[in-house]
Amino acid sequence: MIRDLYSQGLNISKIAEKTGFDRKTVRKYLQLKTLPEPQKRPGRKSKLDPYKPYIPEKLNEGPYTAARLYREIKEMGFDGGKTIVKDFIKEVRPKHGVPAILHYETKPGVQAQVDWGELGTIEVDGKIKNSFAST
Repeated sequence: MIRDLYSQGLNISKIAEKTGFDRKTVRKYLQLKTLPEPQKRPGRKSKLDPYKPYIPEKLNEGPYTAARLYREIKEMGFDGGKTIVKDFIKEVRPKHGVPAILHYETKPGVQAQVDWGELGTIEVDGKIKNSFAST
């Protein structure tokens, strides 16, 4: 990319401005005959690594929420945050075919469901009010 820009007639300062590299870096890469291979950084260990086999195992047993699994591994000694657990579960859950939503079935009269929606606005006593409906 740097050589392409240089061959298009851009000077080192313009290339540095366009690429975000320092001018010295641009000059260094223009002087090299071959570009160096990008170096891969070693992966960092995650606080969740010791618990990663446990989570899919529990997900296979039944419908577990991320909050519940977080509490369980916290009791086992995990000292990380909730977000890392939720993100890992998002990755793993579809692979294991566990639904992300739990459906609760209860006996008649124990639970009610309501659909709620906004209808718009109406004028009442000269004031505009929002109108809602439920079914």
